[in-house]
Amino acid sequence: MTVLVAGGAGYIGSHTVKELARAGYEVVVLDNLSGGRRELATGRELVVADLRDREALGQVFRSRKISAVCHFASLIQVAESCADPRKYYTHNLVSSLNLLDAMLEAGVDKMIFSSSAAVYGVPREIPITETHPLLPANPYGWTKLMIETVLEDYGRAYGLKALSLRYFNAAGADPDGELGECHDPESHLIPNILLRALGKTDRLGVFGADFPTPDGTAVRDYIHVADLAAAHVLALKALESGQPGGAVNLGTNRGFSVLEVISVAREVTGHEIPYQILPRRPGDVAVLLASKEKAGRVLGWEPVRSSLRTIVETAWNWHRSRSLP
Repeated sequence: MTVLVAGGAGYIGSHTVKELARAGYEVVVLDNLSGGRRELATGRELVVADLRDREALGQVFRSRKISAVCHFASLIQVAESCADPRKYYTHNLVSSLNLLDAMLEAGVDKMIFSSSAAVYGVPREIPITETHPLLPANPYGWTKLMIETVLEDYGRAYGLKALSLRYFNAAGADPDGELGECHDPESHLIPNILLRALGKTDRLGVFGADFPTPDGTAVRDYIHVADLAAAHVLALKALESGQPGGAVNLGTNRGFSVLEVISVAREVTGHEIPYQILPRRPGDVAVLLASKEKAGRVLGWEPVRSSLRTIVETAWNWHRSRSLP
């Protein structure tokens, strides 16, 4: 069975590619390398193309016998989506519709979609379950919710089988040390903390210290990227076995504040890691925690690597190895 992984040279996509290959799937990586990196697709077939290029996309499906798609390719920065919503609506929605059209034309009926906890907006209950009201607080979240809606409509009309996996905060690095997180610019907390520890940045910003949380900083549910990758394989197997589509949270049901993450990073790295308090970013909410009950029940999934210390240690090992001579 051949799986096309759109955005497979990116952070979560590359870890999922490795997990799919380990599970015995043939994998084709499609990435325009605007955010992904060629070296993260090492050892896999890499097609450099943009999902907005319908002809190139169609050629990928016509020249290969693809059975399923994992869709990671999107813009992901919340603050940027608030500053430039047109960019996000245009890129994320058009690319997804093009991908779905190519799938329908090729008779491919299975998709695992990289969604987000951002579809929930400001939480009304903690932990958040999949039945929580869907009211995103930023354009990025709205694009994810719109695509989920399209998948539901395509399922009813065309028989598409799709599972939308709503991530909370992906973090950590491949335990084998082959893959890790390297966005440009880097907007995620843990890599920025570790880059500060390595002296690769001269400032670490903590966005907001006046949230209604115990220490005033935002609380997030951090999940190890290897656990996320394993969930994608389980989701694909679920669709293969006839499991209906829908949406599933991927989180741990436990949260840590920004200052708690910095504290663990200080223990792991042995560095002081100074930081500066900055104003809140537009669209940020105080607390995001996932209920993982449905993922366990529907997918048989349990996060086994997602202790905060393991997340930070694997990320630190990978970032440090990249800094060695």
